[in-house]
Amino acid sequence: MKRKTFLQRAAASGFGLMTSAFGLVSAASGRSRTESTPAGKSDLPSSAPASSVTATQPTSRVSTRTSNPLIIATWNVPNATGAAFERLQQGGSALDAVEAGCRVEEADPGNSSVGYGGLPDRDGQVTLDACIMDERGRYGSVVYLQQIKHPISVARKVMEETPHVMMAGSGALKFALQQGFPAENLLTESSRKAWEEWKITSEYKPIINIENHDTIGMLVRSADGTLSGGCTTSGLAYKMDGRIGDSPIIGSGLFIDNEIGAATATGLGEEVLKTVGSFLIVELMRQGSTPQQACEEAVRRILEKQPPDTKPDFQVGYIAINKKGETGAFGIHPGFGYTVHNGEENRWFDAASRFS
Repeated sequence: MKRKTFLQRAAASGFGLMTSAFGLVSAASGRSRTESTPAGKSDLPSSAPASSVTATQPTSRVSTRTSNPLIIATWNVPNATGAAFERLQQGGSALDAVEAGCRVEEADPGNSSVGYGGLPDRDGQVTLDACIMDERGRYGSVVYLQQIKHPISVARKVMEETPHVMMAGSGALKFALQQGFPAENLLTESSRKAWEEWKITSEYKPIINIENHDTIGMLVRSADGTLSGGCTTSGLAYKMDGRIGDSPIIGSGLFIDNEIGAATATGLGEEVLKTVGSFLIVELMRQGSTPQQACEEAVRRILEKQPPDTKPDFQVGYIAINKKGETGAFGIHPGFGYTVHNGEENRWFDAASRFS
């Protein structure tokens, strides 16, 4: 899934409301790409002042259909959320749905930030990170995994088949092979060509909302309210050999508390790690924040550590869901979006952001 398409945003940034027909318990965190706002008019509630476009307490809507399953994932990944929902329909658990959804993106050679076709490190090696977490607090993670197309599935095996929660590098590869995962060349021709072009200058610079620092994070709430989540990535393109970001780290790239809610992150992992962002969001929800308020506060915590009066040259985006099925999403810059499947519709939304 090409991330650069998110830069072509047809609507002005700001808070939009999911339509009541969509039937979500939402924190009004974004607007569907299919919706529009008349020129010169805000999509905020009429009672909100124009200056509140980045306010920290957006309006919420409560749905009575709380028994519906709900799937939310970073970026425009309807095939992934669709696969997750299908797995639920087949009788699978929330954890099964997470794995099925993430595997779709891992296998897509057109998605240059995850799995097969992922952009390599500066030495030309595709290295993968992933984690998965269930409603019981069980957690599995793989870091710096090579030659295995589906790190999310290996992470689940780590969780279920070993006494450990994290395996790395050659040990993770050895374990994956023992579990029956085939070794494959993950560097596609298009990714190899992109790497060859990069080597001409060998200049690394984070690019907001572009493939070199994205991931897919997915949160699933099954019909009975069970929460699970997963996060999988090939990490920063052209990173230094051995670099690990937030995606496979519990509490940073992903955190699940089945009594409270769940959160996951995308963007520049170094910044997410510094504030343990996903754990922070869940704890804020425990203290009474809505998912939207919690996502916004997590972004604020990152920004307060930046030089004053500056606009950072990196992106971080969060999505969250609570036990009731309320959702939230927020990014530093425009262009971050998320996909929601509620069992009736499967749609992509712009997330609100701190900067326009």
